[in-house]
Amino acid sequence: MRRIGILTSGGDCQALNATMRGVAKSLYNMLDDVEIIGFEDGYKGLMYADYQIMKPADFSGILTQGGTILGTSRQPFKQMRVPDENGLDKVEAMKHTYKKLKLSCLVVLGGNGSQKTANMLSEEGLNVVSLPKTIDNDLWGTDMTFGFQSAVEVATIDCIHTTAASHGRVFIVEVMGHKVGWLTLYAGLAGGADIILLPEVPYDIQVVCDAITKRTKAGKRFSILAVAEGAISKEDAAMSKKELKEKKKNGVVYPSVAYEIGAKIQEVTGSEVRVTVPGHMQRGGEPCPYDRVLATRLGAAAAELIINEEYGYMAALKNNEITKVPLSEVAGKLKTVDPNCSMIKEAKRIGISFGDQ
Repeated sequence: MRRIGILTSGGDCQALNATMRGVAKSLYNMLDDVEIIGFEDGYKGLMYADYQIMKPADFSGILTQGGTILGTSRQPFKQMRVPDENGLDKVEAMKHTYKKLKLSCLVVLGGNGSQKTANMLSEEGLNVVSLPKTIDNDLWGTDMTFGFQSAVEVATIDCIHTTAASHGRVFIVEVMGHKVGWLTLYAGLAGGADIILLPEVPYDIQVVCDAITKRTKAGKRFSILAVAEGAISKEDAAMSKKELKEKKKNGVVYPSVAYEIGAKIQEVTGSEVRVTVPGHMQRGGEPCPYDRVLATRLGAAAAELIINEEYGYMAALKNNEITKVPLSEVAGKLKTVDPNCSMIKEAKRIGISFGDQ
C-alpha cells in the first residue's frame, strides 16, 4: 500500500480543495491500493502528528468550495530550525511523523515559504511533491499559481466605477501584495484603473497627482487607483531599511500605504478621496472556473509524479502545459513584475499611469 501525506500551508486561497481533489481522484483512479493522510493546519499537523485518514468521499463535492478542508497555518521558514516553546525540534518532529506513518510521499500545497520548507524536507531525505498556491502569482518556475485568477476577480471591484462617477471622487483600491504586484497589475487592468502603483515601480506622488489633475481638466469626474499594499515612493525606495524605519517611527502613522497616498492626493489636488481595502476577501470565496481547471490539472500531474516516484519537484504551468520544476530551483525565488514588461508598456499606451514618469 502507498500512503500519501497531504497538507495545505500558509495563507489560504481559492482552489486549495480543488487541487487536493485533483491529487486524490487521480491517485484513487490510477492505484489499486492507496491511503491518503491529511495533516491538519499545515506543517503544524506534521510536527505534532495531528492528522486524519481520508476517504474518497472526503474529496467529493469540494471542487467549488473555497478555503481548505484540512485547515492551514503559517509556519515561517526562518523559524523552522528554531525549537518550539517546549524545546521540540520541528524538523526532526516532521521527519519522525513521516517515518512513523510510513509515508511514501508528502504532498505540499503552498506559497513561497511553504516551498522553502518543502525543499528543506526533500533535502532531509523525505519524498516530497509540491503544488503552487498563492493569490500573488509570485512563485518562480510557474506561469500561474492556483488562487490567483480567483483573487483577481475579487480585487477588480467593477462597482467602484459607479460610485466614483456619481460622486466625482478619487477612489483608491488597495490590493494585496507586499513585495510583488501581479495581482494589482491584473486587477487594475481588468477594472479600468487610471493609475496602478506596484512595489516593483516606485512612484512619484507628484506624477500621481499630475495624472489626476490631467483627468480633471479633461472633464473626467473621477479617478481610480489600484495600489498594491507594498507600493513604495521613489523617496522611500532610495532609503536604507534603517533610514526607512526611522522615518516611519518619527512620521505620521497611516493605517496603510493607500491612506498615506490618499492624504497626499487630497492635499495636493484638493480632490475628495476614498480608500477601499478588500483585504482577505481576495483570498476567500469559491474558485473561478479557470482556477478549478488549473487545480485539477496540477493535482493530476502531482499524482503522476508520485506514481512514477519522481520526488523533489513542484508541478507547474509553462506555456499552458503542465510540467515539473525542481524544488531546489523554486525555493527562495520570487517571480516579480518586470517594470519593462509588455503588460506595463501596453497599459501605458492606453494612458494608465504607474506614477513613475
